Amino acid sequence: MSIELDRDTRQAAVESIERYFVEYMDEPIGNLQARSLLAFFLEEIGPAVYNQAVADVQQRMQERVADLDFEVHEDAFGYWGKHARKGR
Repeated sequence: MSIELDRDTRQAAVESIERYFVEYMDEPIGNLQARSLLAFFLEEIGPAVYNQAVADVQQRMQERVADLDFEVHEDAFGYWGKHARKGR
């Protein structure tokens, strides 16, 4: 599964890469090079990040499902405990 970014997100990512090179590297990076670097990151590293995110969500969902019984449990046959007549 390839990771695709919408146009605005892709543009923001390219601008961020360009800024990073200006601020932290010896030379600025051009727009084409930044786009190529982003494409490399998405193809090479993106799946590892994506898979970890899926694993994190699965873990959280399993925790929520395990808690479901406590959150929505109702005791059966509770009518007489709530509505018992007094004095009989």
